[in-house]
Amino acid sequence: MSHVLSVKAVLPGLTVSIIVGLAALFLSEHYGAPAMLFALLLGIAMSFLYEDTQCKQGVEFAANHVLRIGVALLGFRVAFGDLLTLGWKTALLLVFAILSTITIGVVLSKALGLNKRFGVLTGGAVGICGASAAMAISAILPNDKHKDRDTLLTVIGVTSLSTISMILYPVIADALGLNHTETSIFLGGTIHDVAQVVGAGYSVSEQTGDLATLTKLVRVSFLMPVVLCILLLLKLNLDKDLEAKSPKFPAFLIVFVCLMTLNSMLDIPAFVTQAATDFSRYALVISIAAIGMKSNLRQILTVGLKPIFLLLFETIWIALVILLALPYL
Repeated sequence: MSHVLSVKAVLPGLTVSIIVGLAALFLSEHYGAPAMLFALLLGIAMSFLYEDTQCKQGVEFAANHVLRIGVALLGFRVAFGDLLTLGWKTALLLVFAILSTITIGVVLSKALGLNKRFGVLTGGAVGICGASAAMAISAILPNDKHKDRDTLLTVIGVTSLSTISMILYPVIADALGLNHTETSIFLGGTIHDVAQVVGAGYSVSEQTGDLATLTKLVRVSFLMPVVLCILLLLKLNLDKDLEAKSPKFPAFLIVFVCLMTLNSMLDIPAFVTQAATDFSRYALVISIAAIGMKSNLRQILTVGLKPIFLLLFETIWIALVILLALPYL
């Protein structure tokens, strides 16, 4: 009986989140802008529903549990063999780019008077895979009153910067006279979201698109190791926040690793991986719509220019790291 009651409590808010997510996907397909950005904007516009007690539990469910399902299914997108294809030099460069971007995020956020967890969140999002990374990292950070706002700001920021990069970076690569391989590594190693890497890569050539996408997927493969390291630091209480509770080891990380291992060891049919990837995308869009509904727009508008500067600096940093290292690969 309790299960029936819990389903009844969750259903209204979950249904609204799904509808908003599907509307975002529809707008994305017809107007070319990122679905994540549409989901956030529509979610914020529908935030009054979160105050409705009938929808609150379902919106919370979508923002937390549906999010974890979406992140876990990202394991189908990457395989260990991707690392071998790119070569050890490129793999090491990507590791350095990711770790240095997160470090810069933490140091700079502290210097700007922002919470250093916000620096971890933005650095991870810029360094790894945009909105998906932001949501995965957010899922393991301790809860506080600014967590949803910070996640929302990060997703809006990286999605917007990723779209700008998709248009601008192919032009920069051409102006610098980069060859096919260098252009591919530059695009795949710097643009935040997978969809924008695909758009930028294939706008240059099919060959560039293939290699840029592979480079990006290798960055995605570092998502779970980075999240695990953050989780370990939190458990060791290196966060030095006395009010923060040490998070439990999340099941979605185990599922991600298992799916990635399965994808590496077995020749899984393309339609299965495609279906899982599509479902993951839908789940992430639905959950970000729910996070938008949970947000307080007035609170977002009061944060000022510091978070924007932080995200912009991290974006420029990772681009410079990749560009300066290209001649040595």
